[in-house]
Amino acid sequence: MPLLFLLTLLPWIPGFLCWVNTTEQFALLEGRSLTVPCHYDSQYASYVKYWCRGKMREFCSSLGRTDDTHSANPAKDKVSILDDPVHLVFTVTMNDLKEEESGWYMCGVEIGGVWTADVVAFTNIKVIHGLSVVKSELIGEEGSGITVECLYSKRYRESEKKWCRSGDWSSCRLTDSEGSYDDASVAISDDRTGAFTVTLKKLQMRDTGWYLCSAGQKQEAVHVLVTPRASTSRLRNSPLKKHIYTFHDNVFLFSRNLKSLLKPHGARF
Repeated sequence: MPLLFLLTLLPWIPGFLCWVNTTEQFALLEGRSLTVPCHYDSQYASYVKYWCRGKMREFCSSLGRTDDTHSANPAKDKVSILDDPVHLVFTVTMNDLKEEESGWYMCGVEIGGVWTADVVAFTNIKVIHGLSVVKSELIGEEGSGITVECLYSKRYRESEKKWCRSGDWSSCRLTDSEGSYDDASVAISDDRTGAFTVTLKKLQMRDTGWYLCSAGQKQEAVHVLVTPRASTSRLRNSPLKKHIYTFHDNVFLFSRNLKSLLKPHGARF
């Protein structure tokens, strides 16, 4: 009985003694590319690695293997897999991801043999249809400029892009047929591949507030904070500086009056 129990456990022993790991979850916009790193133990440097879709090895749909004779091209292939045994990592690149490709995926090291199981790690990929911003809060100094980067999914490539002050639709700036807009205070540039940038020029204190970047019917909020410009001219004209000058002038006048009072008594200055 103990021997039978041990034989039953043998296929699972590699999972305890050795390892493969990767990031547990990814989220990205539809139409974009994703590269997943799968790290492995040094003893697996020469083993075949693979990438498949599913959460059970027996029912996992193979998408790529390192022993595939096809030459991998991460820039063009839908799925490519490259092994780097020096750094003990293999990377999987998936291009032009679609919303329906969301789900569980597996990085695996093929062990082979009757009594040994493959060493695997799972990750969940969520492909989102919509819009996002790289940074939702930006700070800029008065007189300077800042740039907001808005990312959108593939189906919004031909949609009109907008930049509006939240709550004031009359403030909206819209891209033209070339995907651009430009005036003295705002410039918008759409690369037509998945991102558009909004540059706010010559910031003023009144520009502080909430804004919306839009693609089609999708919107994302961005907060802009404008800080005062630090300069010697501002300090010179500040109330504190004026008080200092006034105090200095008063002391000078007092000194002159004191001299005139003492001079008749023979005091020399």
